[in-house]
Amino acid sequence: MQCDYFDAGVCRSCALMGVPYPVQLARTQEAVATTLREHVPGSAWSDPFAGPEQGFRNKAKLVVAGTRGRPTFGVLDGDGGGVDLRHCGLYEPPLARAVPVLADLVSASGLVPYDVPSRQGELKHLLVTSSPDGELMVRLVLRSPGQLPRVRELLEPLVAALPGTRVVSVNLQPEHKAVLEGPEEIVLTPAQTLPMRLDDVTLQLRPQSFFQTNTVVAAGLYRQARAWVEEAGPETLWDLYCGVGGFALHLATPGRAVLGVERSAEAVASARASAAGQGLGQVRFEVGDATSYLAAEAPPACVVVNPPRRGIGPLAGWLEASGVPRVLYSSCNATSLARDLAAMPTLRARRARLFDMFPQSRHSEVLVELVRDEAPQPSAAIARS
Repeated sequence: MQCDYFDAGVCRSCALMGVPYPVQLARTQEAVATTLREHVPGSAWSDPFAGPEQGFRNKAKLVVAGTRGRPTFGVLDGDGGGVDLRHCGLYEPPLARAVPVLADLVSASGLVPYDVPSRQGELKHLLVTSSPDGELMVRLVLRSPGQLPRVRELLEPLVAALPGTRVVSVNLQPEHKAVLEGPEEIVLTPAQTLPMRLDDVTLQLRPQSFFQTNTVVAAGLYRQARAWVEEAGPETLWDLYCGVGGFALHLATPGRAVLGVERSAEAVASARASAAGQGLGQVRFEVGDATSYLAAEAPPACVVVNPPRRGIGPLAGWLEASGVPRVLYSSCNATSLARDLAAMPTLRARRARLFDMFPQSRHSEVLVELVRDEAPQPSAAIARS
């Protein structure tokens, strides 16, 4: 991949830019396998799952800086000034077409960009998500509600310029700190959710819900989890740190009781809407802490965990002592994954696969299947979806 921003030295976010993609993939696989070598044998790894090396991001997270009428949309430099990256090559095609149009509309709206050094201004971020069907969710992060009338005036020309726009909202983030968004969201459109269609499952994303940045690879991750789980055919399954319910909804099947637990009420609302839309009455989602909420529950036949970068912490001890025969662990941080696996010595890594969610970077996603030593072993070969 070639990038004018990288070549000009104005953006170094893609640390591996210029390295041939097959080499990137091999090095990432080697680095992850080395970090996990004490817990995941070399024979457990199947081939990495990769999507496009460019044009893969379904979400633009743009810092707004500059001046009224001449804002920048991208990142901040070392002095807090704006670096415009509206033509980033990582955006998938619908997003790549939408971002410059949105930037022009916002530039003409009179909204004042927030200036970090002086702590003045209103518009902090422009957040845009695109779906596989080309629909958009557009969010403007403001310091205060005073500019809401300007955003409402922007709504009609925005939808006219980008007919695929489904959800438009304003997020209020009044604090001066490195936080992308605040707790209050004001949705300005009739639609409250963005449908994200992945194979035979459609997720309903609300504005503050997290979803994987790479739609193609996320779909591959869910297909792999489904293939591994279906070999065992558990009657009960928990999806912990379930987010918008991606794993739970893909692993639901008639006769299987599925429970998803997530601390974010917004994400759980998305998951519940998705389950209702799919007619999955046997799937339920609850707001709560994965460890404390489930302490009194009878353990299921299978647990899926998909934690943030810090890992599962004390939950590893609970899983080790629970007797759960099978765990699928999806991790975006091999270091915390290694630490958690060390805390679950009787859960043995049977299979593992790298999913390259973030080409041009050293970040990665790993799915590991863990089975209790005494658990029966499926005989089917590793699925290579």
